[in-house]
Amino acid sequence: MQIKADNPEQYIRQIPEERKEAFGKLREVIIDHLPHGFEECMSYGMIGYVVPHSIYPKGYHCDNKLPLPFINIASQKNFVAFYHMGLYANQELKDWFLEEYPKHSKLKLDMGKSCLRFKRMDQIPYELLAELVSKMDTIEWINLYESEIKR
Repeated sequence: MQIKADNPEQYIRQIPEERKEAFGKLREVIIDHLPHGFEECMSYGMIGYVVPHSIYPKGYHCDNKLPLPFINIASQKNFVAFYHMGLYANQELKDWFLEEYPKHSKLKLDMGKSCLRFKRMDQIPYELLAELVSKMDTIEWINLYESEIKR
């Protein structure tokens, strides 16, 4: 399910009604806990939280015209997706998350390299995601990105 939107508000208006409340709360959790320096924008057809060019002029190595991505959220066909590049790049952070997740949800974790998939809107672990979002600031993310991802 591809949503075409120019800004986050337009994106949210197009989300299926049964997901709007949960998705809005997820966005709110991110905004409330995101360290200073990240900016919200549309990124790869999703709502993204990026390191802007004003902080990291080099941009993303795949396309340096784009700011450095960090977190994205999307309403996909069968789930809400939460992408966190720190989980992909930092094994210690991923291990922490894997240990904490069962304390916050009874559901089996549905996770890819950086993607968490939530099929049940009433089972999104907002407190855990808030803590995850707050664990890495822009400088830490840039340093990790340059050492682990950018080649």
